Amino acid sequence: MTYAPFNLAGKVCVITGGNKGIGLGMAEALAASNADVVIWGRKEDDNAAALKKLEGLGTGKASSKKVDVAEEDQIVKAMAETEEEYGRIDTCIANAGIGRGAANFHEMTLETWQFNQRINSEGAFLTLREAAKSMVKRAKAGDPGGSLIGTASLAALSGAARNQAYGHTKGGLIAMMNAIAVEYGRYQIRANSILPGWIATDMTDGAQDSDVFNSKVIARVPIRRWGKPEDFGGIAVYLASDASSFHSGDTLLVDGAYQKF
Repeated sequence: MTYAPFNLAGKVCVITGGNKGIGLGMAEALAASNADVVIWGRKEDDNAAALKKLEGLGTGKASSKKVDVAEEDQIVKAMAETEEEYGRIDTCIANAGIGRGAANFHEMTLETWQFNQRINSEGAFLTLREAAKSMVKRAKAGDPGGSLIGTASLAALSGAARNQAYGHTKGGLIAMMNAIAVEYGRYQIRANSILPGWIATDMTDGAQDSDVFNSKVIARVPIRRWGKPEDFGGIAVYLASDASSFHSGDTLLVDGAYQKF
């Protein structure tokens, strides 16, 4: 029998923040592996542009929903609509996030702290809660399994000066994913965190053109380049596939070995 664990035909994957950057890199790989892909994003124009890029990549269906993960009612509604439309949810990637720092920690405002928390922590919590609810219901009906994935950050492990508000949300996300892995393993539901390093996306636009940043930081990356959104396609497909059915509670660092240097 042919071993084909990375053929995701029949699997439904939801990706928040899936219309750009790392989320889109994941979405493209999942679509190319024949999954049904549902992109969630705040901007309909960006959603439409992302769907264009998914056209013809595989045999699955691709669609999008306008969702602001800062709003609980939008998340609950979108997850219910996705389940109704596709009949199931096999993988949910809580990828939507922002990074708002400050000039320094001692002058950081509570508004900055809470803004990061609202999107990165609460948005991920609500998204994964609703996906878990769907997966547990399916498991109790005799069809167990599922993959919950949180996009954390290298900033959860290393000190990110002036970005404590961002880093604490990503560290907390890892703790939440570990707890989900322990609680929901009985339903064959896995939960893992992906930790990007320095990746060339809209969030790092300012740093990408900085000679100082490139010489002081990117030059230290052993693979000697910025990461790219497509570097996350393989890990997304693996975690969505049956090949990862016993892989849960892990933190997967994708940083070109930067943390090891």
